[in-house]
Amino acid sequence: MVQVSALSDEALVEKIISDDQELFGEVVKRYQDKLERYIRRLGSSTEQSQDIVQDTFIKTFQNLKSFNSKYKFSSWIYRIAHNEAINLFKKESKYQKFSFSDWLSEVLPSSSNVEEEVTEKLDLEQLKKKLSKLDLKYKEVLILYYLEDKKYKEISRILKIPTSTVGIRLKRAKKQFKEICQPQS
Repeated sequence: MVQVSALSDEALVEKIISDDQELFGEVVKRYQDKLERYIRRLGSSTEQSQDIVQDTFIKTFQNLKSFNSKYKFSSWIYRIAHNEAINLFKKESKYQKFSFSDWLSEVLPSSSNVEEEVTEKLDLEQLKKKLSKLDLKYKEVLILYYLEDKKYKEISRILKIPTSTVGIRLKRAKKQFKEICQPQS
Protein backbone atom coordinates (compact mmCIF):
# COMPACT_ATOMS: atom_id res chain seq x y z
CA MET A 1 0.00 0.00 0.00
CA VAL A 2 1.40 3.37 -1.06
CA GLN A 3 1.49 6.17 1.52
CA VAL A 4 -1.03 8.86 0.60
CA SER A 5 1.47 11.61 1.40
CA ALA A 6 3.91 10.09 -1.11
CA LEU A 7 1.42 10.33 -4.00
CA SER A 8 1.69 13.12 -6.52
CA ASP A 9 -1.26 15.51 -6.63
CA GLU A 10 -2.38 14.04 -9.93
CA ALA A 11 -2.23 10.44 -8.62
CA LEU A 12 -4.08 11.50 -5.49
CA VAL A 13 -6.86 13.05 -7.58
CA GLU A 14 -7.17 9.84 -9.61
CA LYS A 15 -7.55 7.83 -6.38
CA ILE A 16 -10.16 10.26 -5.07
CA ILE A 17 -12.16 10.06 -8.30
CA SER A 18 -11.88 6.28 -8.64
CA ASP A 19 -12.50 4.95 -5.17
CA ASP A 20 -11.84 7.07 -2.10
CA GLN A 21 -13.41 10.52 -1.75
CA GLU A 22 -12.22 10.74 1.86
CA LEU A 23 -8.70 11.26 0.51
CA PHE A 24 -9.79 14.79 -0.46
CA GLY A 25 -8.71 15.73 3.06
CA GLU A 26 -5.14 15.27 1.85
CA VAL A 27 -5.76 17.86 -0.88
CA VAL A 28 -7.03 20.27 1.75
CA LYS A 29 -4.01 19.55 3.93
CA ARG A 30 -1.60 20.19 1.04
CA TYR A 31 -3.19 23.38 -0.25
CA GLN A 32 -5.07 25.20 2.50
CA ASP A 33 -2.18 27.29 3.82
CA LYS A 34 -0.72 27.95 0.36
CA LEU A 35 -4.04 29.14 -1.07
CA GLU A 36 -4.86 31.30 1.95
CA ARG A 37 -1.45 32.96 1.69
CA TYR A 38 -1.93 33.55 -2.05
CA ILE A 39 -5.40 35.06 -1.60
CA ARG A 40 -4.20 37.33 1.24
CA ARG A 41 -1.40 38.55 -1.00
CA LEU A 42 -3.95 39.45 -3.65
CA GLY A 43 -5.48 41.81 -1.14
CA SER A 44 -8.10 40.07 0.96
CA SER A 45 -8.34 39.96 4.72
CA THR A 46 -7.49 36.79 6.62
CA GLU A 47 -11.17 36.05 7.21
CA GLN A 48 -12.05 36.67 3.56
CA SER A 49 -9.20 34.47 2.38
CA GLN A 50 -10.42 31.61 4.57
CA ASP A 51 -13.90 31.92 3.05
CA ILE A 52 -12.49 32.06 -0.47
CA VAL A 53 -10.35 29.00 0.15
CA GLN A 54 -13.34 27.07 1.52
CA ASP A 55 -15.31 27.98 -1.61
CA THR A 56 -12.30 26.92 -3.67
CA PHE A 57 -12.23 23.48 -2.05
CA ILE A 58 -15.97 23.05 -2.58
CA LYS A 59 -15.69 23.92 -6.27
CA THR A 60 -12.58 21.78 -6.62
CA PHE A 61 -14.34 18.76 -5.12
CA GLN A 62 -17.46 19.30 -7.23
CA ASN A 63 -15.43 19.58 -10.44
CA LEU A 64 -12.70 17.04 -9.71
CA LYS A 65 -13.81 14.79 -12.57
CA SER A 66 -13.23 17.62 -15.04
CA PHE A 67 -9.57 17.96 -14.02
CA ASN A 68 -7.26 17.08 -16.92
CA SER A 69 -4.41 15.01 -15.48
CA LYS A 70 -2.14 16.06 -18.38
CA TYR A 71 -1.68 19.33 -16.48
CA LYS A 72 -0.49 20.13 -13.00
CA PHE A 73 -3.16 19.97 -10.33
CA SER A 74 -1.60 22.92 -8.50
CA SER A 75 -2.20 25.21 -11.50
CA TRP A 76 -5.82 24.08 -11.69
CA ILE A 77 -6.61 24.65 -8.00
CA TYR A 78 -4.76 28.00 -7.96
CA ARG A 79 -6.88 29.05 -10.96
CA ILE A 80 -10.07 28.18 -9.08
CA ALA A 81 -8.86 30.14 -6.03
CA HIS A 82 -7.85 33.07 -8.22
CA ASN A 83 -11.29 33.15 -9.88
CA GLU A 84 -13.06 32.98 -6.53
CA ALA A 85 -11.00 35.90 -5.20
CA ILE A 86 -11.50 38.07 -8.28
CA ASN A 87 -15.23 37.33 -8.24
CA LEU A 88 -15.43 38.42 -4.61
CA PHE A 89 -13.44 41.58 -5.31
CA LYS A 90 -15.76 42.42 -8.21
CA LYS A 91 -18.80 41.71 -6.05
CA GLU A 92 -17.49 44.28 -3.60
CA SER A 93 -17.43 46.60 -6.65
CA LYS A 94 -13.75 47.40 -6.35
CA TYR A 95 -10.37 45.75 -6.35
CA GLN A 96 -8.87 46.03 -2.93
CA LYS A 97 -5.38 47.40 -2.59
CA PHE A 98 -2.64 44.83 -2.37
CA SER A 99 -2.03 44.12 1.28
CA PHE A 100 1.00 42.48 2.78
CA SER A 101 -0.09 43.11 6.36
CA ASP A 102 -1.02 39.51 7.12
CA TRP A 103 1.97 38.26 5.19
CA LEU A 104 4.28 40.64 7.05
CA SER A 105 3.06 39.37 10.40
CA GLU A 106 3.86 35.83 9.24
CA VAL A 107 7.37 36.53 8.01
CA LEU A 108 8.48 39.33 10.31
CA PRO A 109 10.91 37.79 12.77
CA SER A 110 10.34 38.45 16.40
CA SER A 111 13.64 39.46 17.90
CA SER A 112 14.77 40.61 21.28
CA ASN A 113 16.41 43.66 19.69
CA VAL A 114 13.48 46.10 19.55
CA GLU A 115 15.37 48.74 17.58
CA GLU A 116 16.25 46.22 14.88
CA GLU A 117 12.67 44.94 14.75
CA VAL A 118 11.24 48.47 14.41
CA THR A 119 13.68 49.25 11.59
CA GLU A 120 12.71 46.06 9.77
CA LYS A 121 9.01 46.84 10.24
CA LEU A 122 9.50 50.33 8.79
CA ASP A 123 11.37 48.95 5.78
CA LEU A 124 8.70 46.31 5.18
CA GLU A 125 5.93 48.88 5.66
CA GLN A 126 7.54 51.11 3.03
CA LEU A 127 7.83 48.10 0.71
CA LYS A 128 4.16 47.31 1.29
CA LYS A 129 3.14 50.88 0.40
CA LYS A 130 5.19 50.82 -2.78
CA LEU A 131 3.80 47.44 -3.84
CA SER A 132 0.25 48.68 -3.27
CA LYS A 133 0.81 51.19 -6.09
CA LEU A 134 1.30 48.44 -8.69
CA ASP A 135 -1.55 47.55 -11.04
CA LEU A 136 -3.33 44.32 -10.04
CA LYS A 137 -2.32 42.49 -13.24
CA TYR A 138 1.33 43.13 -12.36
CA LYS A 139 0.93 42.25 -8.69
CA GLU A 140 -0.65 38.91 -9.62
CA VAL A 141 2.34 37.93 -11.73
CA LEU A 142 4.87 39.13 -9.14
CA ILE A 143 3.12 37.23 -6.35
CA LEU A 144 2.86 33.99 -8.31
CA TYR A 145 6.42 34.16 -9.62
CA TYR A 146 8.39 35.48 -6.66
CA LEU A 147 6.29 34.59 -3.63
CA GLU A 148 4.55 31.39 -4.77
CA ASP A 149 7.52 30.11 -6.84
CA LYS A 150 5.40 29.32 -9.88
CA LYS A 151 6.93 28.89 -13.31
CA TYR A 152 5.78 30.90 -16.36
CA LYS A 153 3.75 27.97 -17.71
CA GLU A 154 1.88 27.53 -14.41
CA ILE A 155 1.22 31.27 -14.12
CA SER A 156 -0.09 31.18 -17.68
CA ARG A 157 -2.60 28.47 -16.75
CA ILE A 158 -3.61 30.14 -13.48
CA LEU A 159 -4.22 33.57 -15.01
CA LYS A 160 -5.38 32.19 -18.40
CA ILE A 161 -2.95 34.33 -20.33
CA PRO A 162 -0.27 33.28 -22.85
CA THR A 163 3.13 32.36 -21.44
CA SER A 164 4.67 35.23 -23.40
CA THR A 165 2.27 37.64 -21.66
CA VAL A 166 3.51 36.37 -18.30
CA GLY A 167 7.05 37.39 -19.25
CA ILE A 168 5.90 40.77 -20.55
CA ARG A 169 3.86 41.50 -17.42
CA LEU A 170 6.74 40.44 -15.19
CA LYS A 171 9.12 42.73 -17.07
CA ARG A 172 6.63 45.63 -16.90
CA ALA A 173 5.95 44.96 -13.22
CA LYS A 174 9.66 45.17 -12.44
CA LYS A 175 9.96 48.40 -14.46
CA GLN A 176 6.89 49.94 -12.80
CA PHE A 177 8.12 48.91 -9.36
CA LYS A 178 11.55 50.39 -10.06
CA GLU A 179 9.91 53.68 -11.06
CA ILE A 180 7.79 53.66 -7.90
CA CYS A 181 10.91 53.09 -5.79
CA GLN A 182 12.87 55.94 -7.39
CA PRO A 183 13.25 58.87 -5.00
CA GLN A 184 11.10 61.84 -5.97
CA SER A 185 13.22 64.86 -6.83
